[in-house]
Amino acid sequence: MRTSSLGQGLICFLVLLVAVFSPAQQPAAGTLDAEALKKIVPATYFFRGLSAPVQLRNSAGFRAADGMLTLAGLVDTGGYASDIQEKYQGFLIAEEKLRVEGSDLPAGAYGFGFEKDGKFLVMDVGAHELFSVPFHTEQNLPRAVPLQIVADQDSYRLYAGKKYVTLKVQ
Repeated sequence: MRTSSLGQGLICFLVLLVAVFSPAQQPAAGTLDAEALKKIVPATYFFRGLSAPVQLRNSAGFRAADGMLTLAGLVDTGGYASDIQEKYQGFLIAEEKLRVEGSDLPAGAYGFGFEKDGKFLVMDVGAHELFSVPFHTEQNLPRAVPLQIVADQDSYRLYAGKKYVTLKVQ
């Protein structure tokens, strides 16, 4: 049995209609590239009563398997009091719960710092300390940069130079 040209046209139209209105495929899980970061990293970040400029070149992020994002970036802390500058280096925004070196961190927006005493400090946006955990140091890191996120099996490493903490989506 031969299909008429009207039937073939209708089939082509339906295939095209399904292709156009099908939900877009979710982006793949993994670290975000520079183009993706440009679209989503905030230009400024509010923390402890001020909005500080974000260093886009020193920002990173990753997308979890369910599409949720985690972003981190360094900020210009020049306008902050010295006691805040000592502990606040950047922001961490998580769309879902993370495990940071064994400590649970609910979805939200935070400030962080890699402290001189070997601890990674997480604070709420009011600069109240939530927790601190020991960070690791990777002496043989081939290319240490101010801030980056690197995939590590089923988790991610947030690096500041050669110092890092492990972030795992819960």
